[in-house]
Amino acid sequence: MKDNEIENFFEGKFEIPQFDSLTANQARKLQNQLTKPVGSLGKLEDLAIWMAGWQSKIKPKIDNAQCLIFAGNHGISRRGVSAYPPEVTFQMVENFKKGGAAINQLCNLADIKLKVIPLDLKTPTRDFSENLAMDKKDVISAMQIGFQSVPIDCDLLVLGEMGISNTSSATAISCAIFDEDVEKMTGIGTGLNNNQVFKKIEIIKSAIRLHGKKFSDTISILSCYGGRELSAIVGSIISARLKSIPVLLDGFICTAAASTLILFHKLILDHCLISHLSSEPGHSKILSKLKKEPILDLKLRLGEGSGAAVATLILKAALATHNGMATFTDAKISRNY
Repeated sequence: MKDNEIENFFEGKFEIPQFDSLTANQARKLQNQLTKPVGSLGKLEDLAIWMAGWQSKIKPKIDNAQCLIFAGNHGISRRGVSAYPPEVTFQMVENFKKGGAAINQLCNLADIKLKVIPLDLKTPTRDFSENLAMDKKDVISAMQIGFQSVPIDCDLLVLGEMGISNTSSATAISCAIFDEDVEKMTGIGTGLNNNQVFKKIEIIKSAIRLHGKKFSDTISILSCYGGRELSAIVGSIISARLKSIPVLLDGFICTAAASTLILFHKLILDHCLISHLSSEPGHSKILSKLKKEPILDLKLRLGEGSGAAVATLILKAALATHNGMATFTDAKISRNY
């Protein structure tokens, strides 16, 4: 590998940018001068101020939003843990490229650039109920792809994924990191029936008996339970943090992948927002542990970055009001009412 940003990051060779509290406070001061009762725009105000702190701009902008969809195939899929065969990953990647998926329409609506990045789809990861899903070098390689996929001029990173059976991977990761019961974390994924969900639970349990729940680093847990697309998501989150780019995570799978980074540093996800609450039962439990609130709750469980693309419209609404409204002074409106 020519570049070693991922290894250098985990070795502590990068200075990690922090939230710009000074600029955020200036943005808050501006908010309180706009022609509205203080706090009356609720969470839209908080979102604008959060964006100001990460972009270090009193008036932050979203002029160059980038959606990255990483796609990978999983060996665990041969165990029948998904309602769809792994061939669907290939087919959906082609659908993304042709503009026929939900995420294409949502990115068009929200003016988000879309890039789909398949990762060695012809070579699924190993069945993690029987073996390591990936060697550590393969995890690092996928993370490096994610790292290098984030454009330097991006001002909002929107993350999504595609990978048949990756809810099983996300569930196993979540159970291991947060020491949760498999039964409480496992959902229907792409549409399993009750018997199939029971089988999925038993397979994930067998994987946890094999690999355990005690992990001290991100790469190790991804090696045991992860996928290439999940690893690439983690790499892109690291890249965005080092560039001070705010991130919108899509639902359960993206959040589970991101959660592996708290093994490196518990505040490493401060630059990430959760776009929506997935209907997968494990998602709300992860968010409780991370102390993060979703922007939306629309009962989505599609993936693809679809929830994150919709949430981008909310962020744009927050910035439109923050940047465009007049102050009481500018509008010559009395505040004595």
